Amino acid sequence: MGPLVDAGLRDALLFARSQPHVVTADELAAAQGIHRNVARSRLERLARAGLLIAGFERRSGRSGPGAGRPAKTYGVAPESTALELPRHRYDELLGLLVDALPSRMRETRLREIGAEFGRGFARGLRARSTLRGALTAACTALRRAGFQAAVVDAGDEEGLITTPMCPLRPLVRANACAAHLDRGLWEGLIARLLNVPADVVCEPCGCQRSSEPCLVRVRLVNTLDRF
Repeated sequence: MGPLVDAGLRDALLFARSQPHVVTADELAAAQGIHRNVARSRLERLARAGLLIAGFERRSGRSGPGAGRPAKTYGVAPESTALELPRHRYDELLGLLVDALPSRMRETRLREIGAEFGRGFARGLRARSTLRGALTAACTALRRAGFQAAVVDAGDEEGLITTPMCPLRPLVRANACAAHLDRGLWEGLIARLLNVPADVVCEPCGCQRSSEPCLVRVRLVNTLDRF
């Protein structure tokens, strides 16, 4: 948490989170109107703090002699605990609320609540006529809220999203039952952005693996095939 006391570091981290892929110091400098050396210093400090992961990538698309040196890149590290300053312990509070729901209808109710929460991310965005368009819009909505997400693949009826910082991942790691809330979030968000007569079923996975991003598998199904 310490590095984020600095406003410049917070801005750099929010920029990295708002992009679908890894970023470079040049991109941060251009976006925020700062010197490249300042941008590189901020990204390096965030990497040392474990909030970003440094790597190298050829941006020219060429390889072999004459292709130039690879650019140093910075990607968002998987977030397994909520990033709060100071820590509010909301994950613990939400876990208690999850457990307080009556067990008989808990899973269904959590999914419904998650869907309502997910629809809120889509405010101001128009619905799309294809699954790929809806998934792309969903990732845009999440990045706008500070949660990096990107489409890995999408067909007519199935798609895959990757995110190192699913909004509810810290809660799911703290309380397994909250997975129903997480599933509802994705279903509500994507259904809100999809203008086709089909139900959306989402299957998040990887939430418990600290060093890896979450994957969200999305399927379009007929209502009778949903459960």
